[in-house]
Amino acid sequence: MQLQVPADPVAPAMHGLSLRRYGASRGSHAHDHFQVLVGLSGQLDLEVEGRGRHIAPGEGWVIAPGDQHDFESSQGAQCLVLDTSDLPWSRAVGRTPMAQRTLSLARYLALCLGQPDSPMLALHHGPALLLEAWGPLPASASRRRAIDWAALSLWAQARWQRPLTVADMAAVVCLSPSQFAQRCRDEWGMGAMQWLRQQRLVHARQLRGHGMSVAEVARRTGYRSPSALTAAMRREEAPAPLSRLSSLTSEP
Repeated sequence: MQLQVPADPVAPAMHGLSLRRYGASRGSHAHDHFQVLVGLSGQLDLEVEGRGRHIAPGEGWVIAPGDQHDFESSQGAQCLVLDTSDLPWSRAVGRTPMAQRTLSLARYLALCLGQPDSPMLALHHGPALLLEAWGPLPASASRRRAIDWAALSLWAQARWQRPLTVADMAAVVCLSPSQFAQRCRDEWGMGAMQWLRQQRLVHARQLRGHGMSVAEVARRTGYRSPSALTAAMRREEAPAPLSRLSSLTSEP
């Protein structure tokens, strides 16, 4: 998430944790990874895919890969932020953490980040502790057979040249199309085809990052032309208008 005011010292990238301050200047973007926000002070006004939230101290939210999010804080806010590609965070999308437990942990990790010689053991285990602080899955969800999302993504990568459907993906994980679509919404906070489009764009970015030409990346990832690929990348990065803050309502 983009800084609105200079942030506190940012932690090394290997654990993905950082302290960030937000101000009245609006920001808007999307990521190809999960972003975990925990409020430390003030109130951050957040809108994710058109749905509003207020993040106060101890409250948190997980932004799924590809979700457009807008943010600002009229009085200023500070958050502990985790940027991560770890798939277990998919089960926390759309769920709020246990506030008292999360605030204590976030304050301790913030203290660690602010020290000249950061306690690396605490920061190394910080992401896993934060995930635990989100609490267990509902009983109905915990009884479900786990989907190997990483394996499904690799399966899709090998088939970008053909039009994949929800039914195709559902068959791979031995679910009905409706069951698979619901699992995408529950575990990723997005529709099945949106998840598929996000995987294709992430793969394209990875190939571009290895120095491959736009034309070759477009060919390998099934875009109809290089311009279609660049347009998809621009759409992901383009800012979206933030709704009036008066219309933001806290979700349960």
